[in-house]
Amino acid sequence: MKIYNTMTRKKEDFVPMDKNDVKIYVCGPTVYNYFHIGNARPFVVFDTLRKYLKYRGYGVNFVQNFTDVDDKIINKAKEEGSNAKEIAERFIKEYFDDAEALNVAVADAHPKVSENIQEIIDFVSTLIEKGYAYEIDGDVYYSTKKFEDYGKLSRQNLEELDLGSRIALGEVKKDPMDFALWKKRKNEDEISWESPWGKGRPGWHIECSTMSKKHLGETIDIHGGGQDLQFPHHENEIAQSEACNGKTFANYWMHNGYITIDGEKMSKSLGNFSTVRDIRKIYDGEVIRFFLLAGHYRSPINFNDKLMESAETGLTRLRTAKENLLYLIDREEGNMTEMEKQSLKGLDGFRDKFIKAMDDDLNTADGISTIFELVTAINTAVKDGSSKEFAQEALGLLTELCDVLGILKIRENKDEVDDEIKDLIQERQIARTNKDFKRADEIRDILKEKGITLKDTSQGVQIVRI
Repeated sequence: MKIYNTMTRKKEDFVPMDKNDVKIYVCGPTVYNYFHIGNARPFVVFDTLRKYLKYRGYGVNFVQNFTDVDDKIINKAKEEGSNAKEIAERFIKEYFDDAEALNVAVADAHPKVSENIQEIIDFVSTLIEKGYAYEIDGDVYYSTKKFEDYGKLSRQNLEELDLGSRIALGEVKKDPMDFALWKKRKNEDEISWESPWGKGRPGWHIECSTMSKKHLGETIDIHGGGQDLQFPHHENEIAQSEACNGKTFANYWMHNGYITIDGEKMSKSLGNFSTVRDIRKIYDGEVIRFFLLAGHYRSPINFNDKLMESAETGLTRLRTAKENLLYLIDREEGNMTEMEKQSLKGLDGFRDKFIKAMDDDLNTADGISTIFELVTAINTAVKDGSSKEFAQEALGLLTELCDVLGILKIRENKDEVDDEIKDLIQERQIARTNKDFKRADEIRDILKEKGITLKDTSQGVQIVRI
């Protein structure tokens, strides 16, 4: 498998430190609101990476944090007359609800900042001892000038950044490029913890370095996140971790592209965002996931109704193929014929093609195209009267590939064609055989009222949900 490594700006062979324990860390949400479709992209992308690596035989240790201590959470609590802990706990619960709808699996660990304060304090203390950080009046800052490789991930022009930086009002840091590791408490009702530097709370960047080290060790295989996190967040993580541990922090850096609306990056700060919770009122979660995987993860995606409808149409095609096979499996009997065995060998080639696509930097777009080609081949090979065994084998392959992408799972109990509908379809087939077209048309109308339409093809009847 090849992965595009942001650090080197090229595709590289993926060689983990331990094939049975691939260490992946992905930056999770700041839990002060429902997450939007732009936030959802890294959750879906790296969940798919995790699924694919497991499919290919790797063991995976996947960690995604929750930022439950942050200015945004504190401000939200003030707006609602609540407290930061209640806000964070509420939106962690809402995260899991939306993530489940997108078929994003629970991580092996979901550490929270509030539960790792002592580890963060110890990490900051080590940076001070090694001369990379300094304390001024209860605040602790990282000295970026002390880390020679600062900027190596984002390849920012640090001289230009330095010239353009300003020390914000109230900050006492020595250099505009320095960033906060620990923030002293501003008022008594602000969430804070005791530390060697007085009461305060962690800065944003230090949490990921600390929790990654705690759960995955000093060096990890893959660090993932959105493109917007390259600088300063991931750059600062590298500076903190490599200064503290004296080792490479991550061997591969993967970043997904932006989601845009009218060519502008989606963000809460710009107010041009749609939450997954709201989108789910129109489309089911699996359609959203399919939309997010339909393009290459590093490419930008423009979010609009036309593309969402296209995703829904594409997913419906796959669901229809699955339901047709389930119908045949329920109705037909018998083992494969020699002709069906030859057809199945042809279908197996799509597995190799799918793997080739996914091995090329997780190319889900080509992977989905391969699945559509598989469905076309299945529709050609499967005829009314095909053996149960052949339908089962074809369904097994379709399900195998779709499972890797996390699709064809969420149907709100609609995966199976219920017994009443199966009986009606069978009755219609008998009516058509007996040339009782009036009854066949009556049954077609009944099925349409139940959200099922039938398409008569040269390969037999196809079931389409409407």
